[in-house]
Amino acid sequence: MKKIGLLPRLIIGLVTGVIIGYISSNIGVRWPVRLLATFNDIFGQFLNYVIPLIIIGFIAPGIAELGKGAGKLLGITTGLAYISTVIAGTLAFIVGSFLLPALVTGGTAANPAEAQLSGYLTVEIPPIIGVMTALITAFVLGLGMAALDSKHLYYVMNDFSKIVNKLISVAVIPLLPIHVGGIFANMTYGGQVVQTLAVFGQIFIIVIALHIIYLILQYTIAGSITGKNPLKALKNMIPAYVTAVGTQSSAATIPITTKCGKKNGICNQVADFAIPLCATIHLSGSTITITMCSIAVMLMSGLTPTFNTIFPFILMIGITMIAAPGVPGGAVMAALGILQSMLGFNQAQLALMIALYLTQDSFGTACNVAGDGAIAMVVDRIANVNKKV
Repeated sequence: MKKIGLLPRLIIGLVTGVIIGYISSNIGVRWPVRLLATFNDIFGQFLNYVIPLIIIGFIAPGIAELGKGAGKLLGITTGLAYISTVIAGTLAFIVGSFLLPALVTGGTAANPAEAQLSGYLTVEIPPIIGVMTALITAFVLGLGMAALDSKHLYYVMNDFSKIVNKLISVAVIPLLPIHVGGIFANMTYGGQVVQTLAVFGQIFIIVIALHIIYLILQYTIAGSITGKNPLKALKNMIPAYVTAVGTQSSAATIPITTKCGKKNGICNQVADFAIPLCATIHLSGSTITITMCSIAVMLMSGLTPTFNTIFPFILMIGITMIAAPGVPGGAVMAALGILQSMLGFNQAQLALMIALYLTQDSFGTACNVAGDGAIAMVVDRIANVNKKV
């Protein structure tokens, strides 16, 4: 029997949670919801502990990897990927600020943590270090390894990254459906679930539409720089887009993306270099989703997102996405730390972010992958210009 995918398990957990919350509320039995709340409290503490490990384990080796064999094209590709990611997040903020306040109204503006039952017990699992300390430590280690070309420390950090990745794959991701189910059981018990699910559907539509708009924008710019037909170039990337929807993995789609890029006239050397690199550092689709979902969760919690609050968050997202774990939902897992430290999200809000993100993870990955082709087109043009100079 084939294993059930993460998204179906998430939906099953969500629906089961709603049913448990509804039945418990109507018959006046609180213990099932409190039992799930107990699990959520413990799992939330565990997530708090894991977040700094995720930051150090993935960002430090990622930065070190970017420094290896550093050259002009590496710097150009990295810069273009970062700029694209920041523009994507800024576009999401503009669209979200314009559309979401009209959608997230009335009961949805209540704090999801209010009117919910508490668990039977709380287990304190304090993180080894704080989130911002972990970020600075990751930057120092990553840049230091790149500057010194420290192979031994890199191997140690790479093994540490594998341990954290295994922890996420084996412990965190499998338990997420239960965590989300517990959150929705409590929200249903507190009478908040109908408005929240309505917001989910509306955000999903807006995010997918924004992915498509941003891809058209990317290829319009790339086409104007390279002199190629943007619609034809985007059409050539459809196989990579579809593959990414099915695999939910930028890395697994690299062979198809590279083939599609070469079909757009990108030379073999640039395609073989830029596309695998962008698969790691260019996550524009994921950034659009995380930014949009963050605005929605803030509005649901009665907060007003401002540019001064969100833009620094977007700038940090661009860095954090450098080495998001290569598992479904990896981007949002990597972003949990700055959601907590920069936007002040609590455990209920983080759970909502995870649920919102995972409902469209396939399409976010597909947007990332298709956008890699546009970055590679521009890099190829720059490389050709430099050869002629």
